[in-house]
Amino acid sequence: MILSAQFLCSDSYSHAYSEEYHDHKDEVNCLAFSPDLEIMVTGGDEGRVRVFNRQKGHLVTRLIKGCGAIKSVAVSDDSRFIASASMDGQIHVWRTCDAELLFKMSGHASGVETVSLSHDAMHLCSGGWDCTAIVWNLETGTIHRIFTGHTKVILCCAFSPNSTFVATGSWDHDVRLWNYGSSSSPALHRALEGHNAAVKSVVFSKQGMLASCSHDKTILLWNPRSSVLIRRLKVHTGWVRGLSFNLSGTVLASVSDDETCRLWDVITGECAKTIMLDQSIGQPLCVLFGADDSLVVGGANALQCRSQGTVDTLPKDIT
Repeated sequence: MILSAQFLCSDSYSHAYSEEYHDHKDEVNCLAFSPDLEIMVTGGDEGRVRVFNRQKGHLVTRLIKGCGAIKSVAVSDDSRFIASASMDGQIHVWRTCDAELLFKMSGHASGVETVSLSHDAMHLCSGGWDCTAIVWNLETGTIHRIFTGHTKVILCCAFSPNSTFVATGSWDHDVRLWNYGSSSSPALHRALEGHNAAVKSVVFSKQGMLASCSHDKTILLWNPRSSVLIRRLKVHTGWVRGLSFNLSGTVLASVSDDETCRLWDVITGECAKTIMLDQSIGQPLCVLFGADDSLVVGGANALQCRSQGTVDTLPKDIT
């Protein structure tokens, strides 16, 4: 079952409605939304990717079933592609409009934990249990660059908006920035040290700021070019699992095991709003701002996958 909920009170995000979706046969591990928040993609232990129309409330398609549990799913910025990563070491890329499998890519020595698409949908990054990150060329389905340096499993990855860097986060507590645009440039740009537990999510704003969150319950804001730590945000009382910048880059949303979604003023570093998540959300898996500052949170609990969101704009005092 999937529950979709949306807050209807402008300026406060405090009222919700909900819808339910039924189809999962095993535990749900990952969830992603398209930028317009219309498409919801899920993956689970049974090895199948499901695509839902979140607004209409129905299953669109079940994508081909693999041999390993799906650990990560992603949707391209233009919604044309869907990607998945699985514990059998495979990365799959589908065309959204007709669910055609475009690429089945193998390059990791073991399970793949994370997958991300570049903003121009020309590249894909994957990372996993072999402690390597691989950037793939999505015109050919071949390896573009391989990055090594992490000492433990890579849990998350993200591309910068200007196609300069890809960021990775790991169980080794580090965030690493890699140059992926040119094979002639040095691979590692900088290792960013500041967390003292596993790094669960990394995300860039459209303006280029980097944010990372961790099981240490903190969020760190970085200048990726200078590698300077700008702010340390610490209010959550549980593991922080997901991050998203709004389009203007002035507000950062975070979700945590403490059953809250918090909105942060990037300029001041203050927590400007705390949204209590419905307990039925279970473990939060992701958060995403839409282009109109609407917000959606996705989570899972056993066989149930849910989303909770808002169609309204951010409070005027933090935009």
